[in-house]
Amino acid sequence: MAIVYSKILLKNPRLPHLAVEVDALADTGSLYLCIPEHIRAKLQLDVIGEKELLLADFSVRKLPYAGPIELRFKNRVAFTGAVVLGDEVLIGAIPMEDMDLVIVPRTRTLDVNPASPDIARAILKQNRITYLVQNSEVAQ
Repeated sequence: MAIVYSKILLKNPRLPHLAVEVDALADTGSLYLCIPEHIRAKLQLDVIGEKELLLADFSVRKLPYAGPIELRFKNRVAFTGAVVLGDEVLIGAIPMEDMDLVIVPRTRTLDVNPASPDIARAILKQNRITYLVQNSEVAQ
């Protein structure tokens, strides 16, 4: 898979006039949204804690976690926190899943899920085994 960049809008939901459009690296092998310190400062995001994370080079580091942050891409929106790291914005699997975004290998682009183009779709379900036991004749 090639490297995929896409424009996303980042905003401070507490101060909505603070926004920045960035070219973000879409990385399904990463979990979180990562932003550089200068983006955190520009959006005036509070550092609300730390996360201890395993990095791609197998080192473990405690990194600042800032937020809340609003992400916008096409007709999708998500609210999350961001790890403060690096010199570019990286959008990981959790915010991509939250917005129901997919990487399109043929065009090397980030896009909304073509199976749900109008609204983000997600799976929300109860534990199937618990449901079957609670609703079966065997349980009665």
